[in-house]
Amino acid sequence: MNEAITGLLEASRGTSKEEALKIKFKSVNFRPNSLECVGLCNEIIEQYQSRGLRLTLRQLYYQLVIRNAVPNVEQSYKRLSTLVSDARLAGLTDWDAIEDRVRQPRIQNEFTGLPDLVSVAIRAYRLPRWKGQEWYVELWVEKDALAGILAPLASEFHVTVMVNRGYSSQSAMFESAKRFLRAQDRRPLLYYLGDHDPSGEDMVRDIRDRLRMFGVENIAVEKLALTMTQVERYNPPPNPTKVSDPRAEAYIRGHGHSSWEVDALPPEVLSEIIRNAFSLIVDRYKMAKVIRREERDKKFLQGQIKSK
Repeated sequence: MNEAITGLLEASRGTSKEEALKIKFKSVNFRPNSLECVGLCNEIIEQYQSRGLRLTLRQLYYQLVIRNAVPNVEQSYKRLSTLVSDARLAGLTDWDAIEDRVRQPRIQNEFTGLPDLVSVAIRAYRLPRWKGQEWYVELWVEKDALAGILAPLASEFHVTVMVNRGYSSQSAMFESAKRFLRAQDRRPLLYYLGDHDPSGEDMVRDIRDRLRMFGVENIAVEKLALTMTQVERYNPPPNPTKVSDPRAEAYIRGHGHSSWEVDALPPEVLSEIIRNAFSLIVDRYKMAKVIRREERDKKFLQGQIKSK
């Protein structure tokens, strides 16, 4: 069995060390400037891995643009895609470093036995953490690429995450409205993340109007990112505004011919923006009481299992 297959098997069992995920499957003859770019990519990747974050290819690309390592043109993104693919195959870049949020398999749950099932159930056990809070909140995002950044924050604050992939479907909006209506004892609030471009700006209105049409009358929709204030503060790389967008004329009148993608913001900046927003509305004392009760319940259940 060759070294690459051995490394792949170790990774699939979850027994490999971090460096084992740099698995070589073929030899690649890199040019010196390509190797330099791979080295910079790995530096960026390691910075974010140290914070528990995984980058998408688009996010890695924008980090290179910010560092003036590549020009902000579509051809640069395509070249980076090829380079990263070759670097992984050559064993130079960690296979776990870049995530694909779109092509996700649907793997069926299975357990080694009842003790394994109980262990998973205990880890997953949560009470309604927003019980007694003023707000019912959801976190929505225009792009699937940001779901990996939002997942730990959604878990921390125990909120629903919705990935729209552009304008949301009527089915998704109808189901979302039902969730908000089931929480009528609390004020409805929707935090939204989207691009600063003609459609991205209009999606806030579209979401608000359709949820109200489905009966969520007093919902507040707040765009956390990307805002013009954030563009001015963090200076993400601009893109030409798509004049083919039917909303382009009004956008250009208000903002000019440049637009910006929300995933151009560094992941740690997005995390800070979201965490600050939730900190303003969460009653930490009430939520902490619920979490303490969860921990007591878990310890009780673990004790019951050990006694049998």
